[in-house]
Amino acid sequence: MNERKMCKFYNLNVPDRRSGEGSGLQNHGHNEEDERTTDEAIPPPVPPHEHKLEYSYWMWFSRRPPARELSASTSGYGQALRLVGRVASVEQWWGLYTHLARPADLPPLSDLHLFKLGIKPMWEDPANVNGGKWVVRLRKAQTGRAWEDLCMAMLGEQFMVGPELCGVVLSVRFQEDHLAVWHRTASDTAAAARVRDALRRILQLPPSVPVEYKAHGDCLRATASRAADAEPSPPPPAEPRS
Repeated sequence: MNERKMCKFYNLNVPDRRSGEGSGLQNHGHNEEDERTTDEAIPPPVPPHEHKLEYSYWMWFSRRPPARELSASTSGYGQALRLVGRVASVEQWWGLYTHLARPADLPPLSDLHLFKLGIKPMWEDPANVNGGKWVVRLRKAQTGRAWEDLCMAMLGEQFMVGPELCGVVLSVRFQEDHLAVWHRTASDTAAAARVRDALRRILQLPPSVPVEYKAHGDCLRATASRAADAEPSPPPPAEPRS
């Protein structure tokens, strides 16, 4: 796999190589520096000539692990997440986006997560644990344009809910793809309705296209229940000897 293809799937914020510079490719082994930088929500500096976004963002990539590796703590899922890059300006976003693999080029069970900096795309994150998401399923021919529109709408504050919005997710699946919008407060039905209505407007969804709501707390409980059901039952106690 050449450098540009690797950039598409892993190191999406790599600039073009210049003479006298290194390749810019990060070492994706689990060294100490990678572990530190992955978890630090550090906004990238914005030069004076660039157009600063209202919020800073980070992009994550993941491949869904086998079901047997997922647990109630979702440790398997957390280990599958890979930080792609951080953006704080319009120019940085386009520098990132131009190296992103398009939805049609991603293998099934892949996910891209564009979230506000500091919020990880996990149910357990403090910003997400009391929230929920709206999910729309689309034909694969529709996904590429819809994903771009959704990202641009989030960066451009078109949802008009301010800090209530957490992130957007592209989930590539076998027969169809899913787009999701995550927000902070599932109990705030008014905010949830605004997010839903904005999602329909941004993607120009006709009334016949369903949009499903899922509270993260319900997802956590369902995952914990499945994990408990999958655990082997303890052996029955031995009968006392007479």
